[in-house]
Amino acid sequence: MTQPLRGIRVLDFSTLLPGPMAGLILAEAGAEVIKIERPSYGEEMRLYEPRFGDTSANFALLNRGKKSLALDLKDVATIAKLRRLIVDSHVILEQFRPGVMARLGLGYDDVRKINPAIVYCSITGYGQTGPKANTAAHDLNYIGDTGLLALSAGADGAPVPPPGLIADIGGGSLPAVVNILLALRGAEKSGEGTHLDIAMCDNVLAWQYWAIATIEAEGRTPVPGRELVTGGSPRYRIYRTADERFAAIAALEQKFWDNLCDLLDLPADLRDDSRDPEATAADVARIIASKPAAHWREAFAARDVCCSIVQDMAEAMADPHFRARGLFGRRVVDGRHSLTAVPVPVVPQFRDPGRDAGYPHLGDANNLLDGGEDG
Repeated sequence: MTQPLRGIRVLDFSTLLPGPMAGLILAEAGAEVIKIERPSYGEEMRLYEPRFGDTSANFALLNRGKKSLALDLKDVATIAKLRRLIVDSHVILEQFRPGVMARLGLGYDDVRKINPAIVYCSITGYGQTGPKANTAAHDLNYIGDTGLLALSAGADGAPVPPPGLIADIGGGSLPAVVNILLALRGAEKSGEGTHLDIAMCDNVLAWQYWAIATIEAEGRTPVPGRELVTGGSPRYRIYRTADERFAAIAALEQKFWDNLCDLLDLPADLRDDSRDPEATAADVARIIASKPAAHWREAFAARDVCCSIVQDMAEAMADPHFRARGLFGRRVVDGRHSLTAVPVPVVPQFRDPGRDAGYPHLGDANNLLDGGEDG
């Protein structure tokens, strides 16, 4: 199948994670993604550890299959050349604070004069408008402002930073891709592009639909560690095994709970977990703690219970299921060396069948500014 974004050119002014991840997804679906970077040392992510080739492994993973323009955006002559490239582009992706691109002469109002069909996507933490629009922040601040972090309580009751960058990817990258695709479809029909205001905080709120329902329908604020999906139910908790591993118990529906109760041989008076949830949870914990993880992995696999053993990242990458799905079959290459590529959420039929691709070396596509073809 022809890649759906083949022929689409994206000029990507973004750095670090939200924009680059969005650009990676578009590139994997066939778009030509050209990173705009400072000429001295490129974007900051290139400097991060661990190292891979002449860059950082993080940069290589997030920028697989892209190209690079090394430009001084404060140089008038450079901006003039870049404008000529914009005429033949379809998407601009940027991640500066509001107003920065306009001061460079590359704001949406400037760009649409030369390319009315351009889809101009701005990713920020708080959006283009509002009291916090120019506030500096990172993922932890965004999930803190939107109530999500308050629901992530550790053993001492204090919020625990999640290991995944929820706002950056779930509130920034993925909504950006969705809205870019919607806008491209609209531009095909009308010939008119649009300015997309992607605010990570706005989009994190959708992750907490159940918390909003609790506030609106019950008139109370959800309590950390006490709600259905935050550890308040014996059916949805993490239990320690005999060998200090962990079992993820998610037997929410009654049929799964009944199957789990049978598997654990839970006493009859504790199976109705609405009577005394903590007593039920304590007995489940006792039983799970009596056997090692290998025992429970095999037992869970043999029953329909929605339970599993928690895997670390290395175990996940070696998991036969994910291997069978081909999730880790693609590589980022640099000469004789390679890294496992990030498994982006693009189905196989929309991706290039080639499994290996490089990352952009700084300025490797600068000849495009002079009208040349990228080599």
